[in-house]
Amino acid sequence: MNKKQKSELRNLSTDLLREESFKLGQEEFKLKAQHATHQLTATHRLKVVRRWLATILTILHEKMGQKKV
Repeated sequence: MNKKQKSELRNLSTDLLREESFKLGQEEFKLKAQHATHQLTATHRLKVVRRWLATILTILHEKMGQKKV
């Protein structure tokens, strides 16, 4: 993920970020299940999804913190 993509994420609303984090959470769950049953062929995908999810959650928490102040 590059800086341009992160800046685009920062411009999204909190609702869209929550929706995206939910989708990525579901995808991560499916990938973990495939990995556990040895059906996952692209193991790098799990790492990519986990990092995207962490980035989105970080941005979401930053936005929520700004609203409280």
